[in-house]
Amino acid sequence: MTAVALVPFATSLLLAVGGGWLGRRLPPAAATRLLTTACLVTALATGFILAVVAFTLLAPLPPLAAVGHWSTTVVRGHDPLPAPAGLLPAAIVIGLLAAATRRAVGVGKDLAAAELTCRRLGPAPTGLVIVDDDRPDAYTLPGLTGRIVVSTAMLRALPADERRVLLAHEHSHLRHRHHAYTQLADLAAAANPLLRAAAATVRLAVERWADEDAAATTDNRAVAVRALARAGLARAGTATMPTAALGAVHTDLAHRARALREPPPKPQPVLVLVLAALILATAAAAVGTSRTTEHRFERAQATFAHRT
Repeated sequence: MTAVALVPFATSLLLAVGGGWLGRRLPPAAATRLLTTACLVTALATGFILAVVAFTLLAPLPPLAAVGHWSTTVVRGHDPLPAPAGLLPAAIVIGLLAAATRRAVGVGKDLAAAELTCRRLGPAPTGLVIVDDDRPDAYTLPGLTGRIVVSTAMLRALPADERRVLLAHEHSHLRHRHHAYTQLADLAAAANPLLRAAAATVRLAVERWADEDAAATTDNRAVAVRALARAGLARAGTATMPTAALGAVHTDLAHRARALREPPPKPQPVLVLVLAALILATAAAAVGTSRTTEHRFERAQATFAHRT
């Protein structure tokens, strides 16, 4: 393996340490899109390179060499590790793949349950469904059409201007399909545990994105802060929501309230370019490793054919 193969692992560490910092400084929409992409690319790249390392170390074993018709000397190259050392990265890959598969199945079940709930709630031309419930709650259900579910108790808890802000927040979740970003980031974190902090940042970023969309509907951002605080107090400890749902008062209210007290976030082109370059470098490292490994095995097969 070359030093280039280490890039995805370095990216994983950078996202683990600096993902939250990036999420706080980038505009929420940009943070959501870029960090989700970074998580997916990094998870795929690290998994692929671990698989390549495992296969390359195990390839000199006589049974594999006989099946592959390659020279064990060429395949081994200058790697100092013995072939059985490949069992460790192989076990890691299998474990991470199993975790990602479990998460993917869980996401599928959650989405199916959300879609079934949407169908049971019946048609809603605007996507809004008001349920008669004494427990204050509001959330957005994903699905083919999706639904915004708000209880009558929550509507009673807020004055008219704050109700508009709350509904605008949920409409933002529905319109931008925010659940897709959080689920993809969670899936990447299942495949690479170092990305868990970045995945949590994506979940916060989608709420901040919806907050900013909601704040744009009023001339006074303080109204958005009050709506967030009042809805959070009304809901505290009184209700639960479906697993796949997103809601205005379910993630880090204190941080979001502080952000809403500030002016709208400004574009950060330098940070965007840095993160985009990191994503491209990670993808390029995986592609480069693939090509290097392919050429290595082609030479090994050619050498084996020449000797026989």
